[in-house]
Amino acid sequence: MTDDRITAALTEAIATACRVMAAGGLVEHVLGHISARAGDHHLLVRCRGPREAGLSRTRPEDIKLVPIQGPAGDLDGWTPPNELPIHTGVLRRRPEVTAVAHAHPPAVVTHSLLDEPLLPVYGAYDIPGARMAAGGIPVWSRSALVTTDELAGAMAEAMGDRPVVVLRGHGVVSAAGGDDPVAAVRTAVLQAFALDTLARVTLAVRQAGGTPRAIGDDDLAGLPDLGGGFNVETMWRHLLTRLPAAD
Repeated sequence: MTDDRITAALTEAIATACRVMAAGGLVEHVLGHISARAGDHHLLVRCRGPREAGLSRTRPEDIKLVPIQGPAGDLDGWTPPNELPIHTGVLRRRPEVTAVAHAHPPAVVTHSLLDEPLLPVYGAYDIPGARMAAGGIPVWSRSALVTTDELAGAMAEAMGDRPVVVLRGHGVVSAAGGDDPVAAVRTAVLQAFALDTLARVTLAVRQAGGTPRAIGDDDLAGLPDLGGGFNVETMWRHLLTRLPAAD
């Protein structure tokens, strides 16, 4: 596949993933963005268009190529997200990362204000989410708009080598890698969905008067790896069915 065809496929994947995040309630209105590495020095990222209508209306023309280092330059009326440093900061510090998603799931934001860790409170119910929680979900204590390299660096340091980091009172950053950038975009979004599910269930336990507790080590160890074909491809096909019909 030629570079132009790869770029076109990745552009379409990012635009679709933005609409999936909106349809799934991970973002509201015009907030949130997704990026993917495009070569050694650039990334493709969802930008704000001249007729901005929110993530649910994202189209391929809203995805623009910008440098990982330095100013975005002329984007023909589009502007990069204010929090572009979230993407450039993670991509610069973690060469294995191919895609980055930033979302604002209300349940994750709410739980972050409790200042308590998210635990693997379930197992087979959502295996990817359980494994993510068992490995630890870091929290960055700042609730600032991440508009500078300094803030992005601190956020990336809090994230470490984990797939996600919760931004207290703000949202989530999810990162994924691999040889297939389209699959990485989908994985980054699916990780945000898994985190949202974990936060919603945890809050529901608290609202019912219970105390969230982690499942046992034996149950965690016994969870099977269902593979990317199920965890990514099948789940993604399902999420696509939730998109509203095109106008």
